[in-house]
Amino acid sequence: MKTYFRLLSFAKPIEKYAIPYIICTLITVIFGTLNLALLAPLLQVMFKGTGDADLGPVEIGEKPGFDDLGGLLTYYADKLYYDIGPYQALQYVCIAIVISVFISNLFRYLSQRIMENLRIHTLLNLRKSVFNNVMDLHLGYFTNSRKGDIISKIASDVQVVQFSVTSTLQVAFKEPLQLIAYVVVLFALSTKLTLFSLIVIPVSAFFISKIVKKLKQQAREGQQSYSNMISYLDEALSGVKIIKAFNAVPFVKERFNGESENYSKIMRRMVRRQQMGSPVSELLGVMMVALILLYGGSLVLSGEGDLKASEFITYIAIFSQVMRPAKALTDAFSNIHNGIAAGERVLELVDERSEIVDKPNAEIIETFKDAIEFKDVCFAYGEKKILDNINLTIRKGETVALVGPSGGGKSTLVDLIPRFMDVGGGQILFDGIDLRDLTLQSLRSQIGTVNQESVLFNDTIFNNIAFAKPEASIQEVETAAKIANAHDFIIKSESGYKTNIGDRGAKLSGGQRQRICIARAVLRNPPVMLLDEATSALDTESEKLVQDSLYKLMENRTTVVIAHRLSTIQNADKIIVIDAGRIAESGSHQALISANGVYKRLIDMQQFAD
Repeated sequence: MKTYFRLLSFAKPIEKYAIPYIICTLITVIFGTLNLALLAPLLQVMFKGTGDADLGPVEIGEKPGFDDLGGLLTYYADKLYYDIGPYQALQYVCIAIVISVFISNLFRYLSQRIMENLRIHTLLNLRKSVFNNVMDLHLGYFTNSRKGDIISKIASDVQVVQFSVTSTLQVAFKEPLQLIAYVVVLFALSTKLTLFSLIVIPVSAFFISKIVKKLKQQAREGQQSYSNMISYLDEALSGVKIIKAFNAVPFVKERFNGESENYSKIMRRMVRRQQMGSPVSELLGVMMVALILLYGGSLVLSGEGDLKASEFITYIAIFSQVMRPAKALTDAFSNIHNGIAAGERVLELVDERSEIVDKPNAEIIETFKDAIEFKDVCFAYGEKKILDNINLTIRKGETVALVGPSGGGKSTLVDLIPRFMDVGGGQILFDGIDLRDLTLQSLRSQIGTVNQESVLFNDTIFNNIAFAKPEASIQEVETAAKIANAHDFIIKSESGYKTNIGDRGAKLSGGQRQRICIARAVLRNPPVMLLDEATSALDTESEKLVQDSLYKLMENRTTVVIAHRLSTIQNADKIIVIDAGRIAESGSHQALISANGVYKRLIDMQQFAD
């Protein structure tokens, strides 16, 4: 129940919905019960009017109290009958029934609308909370998690929580209230018969509890299987070109379909167990009604007690409705396990905390003045050491190139500057201040990045460039595109800057995508630029255009470049050779060639490959 109440906390301010819902539900229950109770005077009038009851002179006695509901209703029926006649009495009773039904249905509609608003409000708060927390998490979390699992939790699991948990809230208030109202009326009609009939409730609860015992475990298995399917689907759609190129379509189909079959099996088992509760409770209810007919009928026929035939028929009608709220409660109890299992998975995301957070007294920086310094910096993924004792100074206005064998730690070193990850040892200073003492937003506002992979969105070219500066004008965007050598191909496209580039920029070539990314970085105009092998995946012609764009981008900026083609960084102020997590060499291009070390070997290998 702890999970249930945590999920319910997302409904705040719940009193905004709860108070009007309670009022509407109380009115619905009162008049809904009255609808059935009014059968007694209706039948009383009809029995008298058809001659099935004694029509001799009748002395109407004192009005009974509310503890004798049957007698009270009979009193009014008799009074109407003898005061205004049978047909007029029947008219009055029918009008009362219609008014009662109208009021109960009106307020039931209003209560359902209020509960639907609560459900949507809860879903909105929960989904916002989950997504906001996910976006605040550090990059390491996404490295170790499956994207499909995260998508499943935000999309599917939150939806399950919405319908099972909030629906249970509705049932948990209304149905017990309705059940109590029915039982009170039944006791008012006949205490002896009601005590006999209430045996069905604990018996029904016992059988239902046995049926739903394993539902929570099966629901959790089902949610996990569904998230696996979403992961496989995401991987299949993202990598469809490679899948076809390697003739891996049968493997991908088999993997997805296998998980789909597993999910179907779990759902079949769960639904079979879940839906067994309804017919079992209904069967128990019918059996109990049959027993009451036998026992109550014997009381009426034998004349024992004061239960009249009209009251007995009303009793049977009301008791037949007792099983409806009882059945709704058992069904809700069955469904809640599915919601709790989904809720636990959602709350896992809500409870996840980023390892990269601002200190309470973190400083805000507005400019870059001097240098970025690495002092004895170490970093490791678990037990695997990536960087070891890195000492490096990047001064304002310098272009520093990082080169070295793959896996040496170049990208990790660059990722430490905007604090995508925190150092494991040592410190990185930004103008003499430890990065961990700065706010993330102010630090990253001083830094721009262009990665090896062109990250674009399914939107227009204009919006992709203006992503770095949403308030940018068309003139600013065009200026940035011209610096990035992108303006010419943009104006030749179908709708110019309003052209939609498709999913991840699929309608553009690799070089065009990269130049859009560079234009985005130019528009932001940060003092520090990080370039991670920005031309490695391009053909020669595209590389030349992109490299020219990068040279323009690097002008008057502090730039850290991870170089794929060493010929492109020969004019760098400083070249740092990273090998096995350490700085193997550093210096200018000519100095490193003369040293005849790792850098010279890399140059020779690349020239040989070319």
